[in-house]
Amino acid sequence: QVQLVESGGGLVQAGGSLRLSCVTAGRTFRGYIMGWFRQAPGKEREFVAAIRRSDGSTSYADSVKGRFTISRDDAKNTVYLQMNNLKPEDAAGYYCAAGSSGPWGLSSTYDYWGQGTQVTVSS
Repeated sequence: QVQLVESGGGLVQAGGSLRLSCVTAGRTFRGYIMGWFRQAPGKEREFVAAIRRSDGSTSYADSVKGRFTISRDDAKNTVYLQMNNLKPEDAAGYYCAAGSSGPWGLSSTYDYWGQGTQVTVSS
């Protein structure tokens, strides 16, 4: 059974940091694109960042460039999202996803999704 399990969310003050983790299990995601998306109440799910497991290439939404960093640890089957200088508008449910091919910023590219982890940012 394929699983993507996120962790690391929580409550943080504006300007603070969190590191989200996504552990994968059930299949090999070699060559896959691993993405982070977020969704706030009443808003559509939006792309945050992605990394290609084969070569480490990355992509970021403009709203998080310079503040968030996506990385991977293949030995641990884990993808991370380091979030620094968090802002109240970053508050959302954060979801990890895995996709084989397609535009990195589109939800439809991703075949597998985790259940999400909640990030709350107080001002």
